[in-house]
Amino acid sequence: MENQMIRSLTFQDGNAENAMNFYLDIFDNSKIITVTRWGKDAPTTEGKIMQATFELDGNVFMCSDSPPIHAWDFTPAVSNYIECENEDELERLFSGLSENGKVMMPLNNYGFSQKFGFIEDQFGVSWQLNLK
Repeated sequence: MENQMIRSLTFQDGNAENAMNFYLDIFDNSKIITVTRWGKDAPTTEGKIMQATFELDGNVFMCSDSPPIHAWDFTPAVSNYIECENEDELERLFSGLSENGKVMMPLNNYGFSQKFGFIEDQFGVSWQLNLK
């Protein structure tokens, strides 16, 4: 089996499942692969996600609800970069991911690409969307 790099998203606010379902609604060809939940004797709320894996259009992600609160969180310095096949896909993803989020760079031609946008979604995860 080939080694695969998997994006891992650690949520400190109990939003792992909400974020996963949000992304599944936005991306085509997406599915939940596995979900393991915290039990009743867990150091966090029972039923929260201990670890889940899911696929967004062929890309595997993991997410979890972290019981300890860390001194760090998501940062735009590390983001998910997506090469979109066409303008419709770019605009659909941009619209979906920016819902209740923060647009850091609106869709535009910035000289390095014909159309590009940068978003921090409502969960604090950053996405760069580029038209091939």
